[in-house]
Amino acid sequence: MSSQTTFELVVGIAVLGLLVYRQLRARPLRGNQRLLLILLIIGVIETAEYLQHQHAGSAAVVALAGSLVLAAAFGAVRAFTGRIWLQDGQTWVQGNVLTAALWVVAFAAHLGYDYLVGQHRDIGDIGSATVLLYLVVSLGVQRVISSYRAQRLDPAVVGGSPG
Repeated sequence: MSSQTTFELVVGIAVLGLLVYRQLRARPLRGNQRLLLILLIIGVIETAEYLQHQHAGSAAVVALAGSLVLAAAFGAVRAFTGRIWLQDGQTWVQGNVLTAALWVVAFAAHLGYDYLVGQHRDIGDIGSATVLLYLVVSLGVQRVISSYRAQRLDPAVVGGSPG
C-alpha cells in the first residue's frame, strides 16, 4: 500500500467519522450544503487523478460505476432509517444507531469491493482513490430521498419534535 493510498484511506475514515457524527445530531434537512460540495470537488479531483495516473481503461470505469451503484444503494437504505419531522416550519432530520451502523457497513463494503475488483491488474487501488466520491454519492442519494420523504409530511399530522 503506497503512502498516497494510506493517506486517502485515513482521510476517508476521518470523513466517515464526521458524517456519522453529523447524522446522529438533529439538524435542519435543508442545512448547509458546503461540506457535501467540498467533498464532491475533492472526490472528483482524486478520482480523475487516479484514472489519469493509472491510464485506467474500461475495467476501471466499470469498477468505479459498480462502486457508485453500491454507494447509492446504501444511501437509499439509510434514508429510511432517520427520523424526519417539522419544527417551527422547518424540516429536521436525525439518524439513529442503525444509520451509523449502515455508514460503517457501507464503508466496509466499499473496501471489500475494492479488494475484489483490485485483483484485476488494470484496476489497482481504485477504492482508496475514490473513497470520498463514494461517500459523497452515498450521502447525496440519502439526502435526495430524505428530502422526498420530507415533502410528504403533513404539518397538520406531524408532531413538532423528535421523540
